[in-house]
Amino acid sequence: MNQSYALFIVFAVTFAAGFAQASGSDRAAAQPGIQKSAFGTMPDGRAVALYTLTNRPGITIEITNYGGRIVSIIVPDRHGEMADVVLGFDNLEGYLGNNPYFGALIGRYANRIGDARFTLDGKVYHLPANNGQNCLHGGPHGFDKQLWTARELPGASPALELTYLSKDGEEGFPGDLSVKVVYTLSDNNELKIAYSATTDKDTVINLTNHSYFNLAGQGSGNIIQQEVMINAERFTPVGPTLIPTGQIESVAGTPLDFRKMTPIGAHIDENYPQLKYAKGYDFNYVLDRKGPGMVLAGRAVDPKSGRELEVFTTEPGVQFYTGNFLDGTIHGKGGKVYAYRSAFTLETQHYPDSPNRTAFPSTELKPGQTYHQTTIFKFSVQ
Repeated sequence: MNQSYALFIVFAVTFAAGFAQASGSDRAAAQPGIQKSAFGTMPDGRAVALYTLTNRPGITIEITNYGGRIVSIIVPDRHGEMADVVLGFDNLEGYLGNNPYFGALIGRYANRIGDARFTLDGKVYHLPANNGQNCLHGGPHGFDKQLWTARELPGASPALELTYLSKDGEEGFPGDLSVKVVYTLSDNNELKIAYSATTDKDTVINLTNHSYFNLAGQGSGNIIQQEVMINAERFTPVGPTLIPTGQIESVAGTPLDFRKMTPIGAHIDENYPQLKYAKGYDFNYVLDRKGPGMVLAGRAVDPKSGRELEVFTTEPGVQFYTGNFLDGTIHGKGGKVYAYRSAFTLETQHYPDSPNRTAFPSTELKPGQTYHQTTIFKFSVQ
């Protein structure tokens, strides 16, 4: 394994000519920069901030230093109508409450680790079990629950740096892990989220962003008519607790085949064991690639609005999830109800349970190495 793989998560919100057409040629250039505002107070009294990144074309991205969460991404449809395409809350209180990782920076280990334990260098490490018998997204007090130190960076494009030191033993993981995340919004409408990390002890790491997308606009209903393509001939099948079996199987001839653009709802309720386990789609796809570097992970489009999302990454996998556990009990931004299957995620990642699966690409990080990765989320208008 190449243990010094690059963790940049890059969300590229790119509209180029499509944005200009949708917005109209008379749209005045916005003043680029970062606006900081209060977002609430932690239970221990620490202040939480919201950072609004704006570029010259007028795209705005809101990020809070609580959990490194993307709070909003506001983009136009084919008629120039702007909408926020990610689920979330209007204030900190919503994020402090029970919610399924809306917009969050996930670590130390994204996705599931089976039986909440793994062995490294001959030692067994026990993790908190917060998803049945498994550890999910780094445990109940993972990176999504931490207050990160924020700093605005100088430069031509607005850039926000978040840093956090995860101490040895936090949520059961070994080593002091120093993490830096830089969000940069360029004038060509690319939001780059660049993650890097170093450790002082052998450890495991798998970071991602957990934004829930609805290309019709957050809270606008289900996403089953939105279409998806995933650049993967194979996936990692799971058992009843959604832990990989260790096998890698073909998607051909199954309802998991998204190699061509397909409505999300076309096969989601078929009588197929994998879909029954997950109550819909919640699977790691093994991306088709010929070597290291960036590769297209997937594409999504909302036919009605014309908003399109493409995902590129250096990671080996992507988790496609269809909001199967949203149940209408959560009220988000503007009081919108987040109902069953009202959003999807495309979480670029290493495979679930990799610390326990020697056949999977390794997620080990050693002292002297640096963890890096790049992902691009590119929006356009059809």
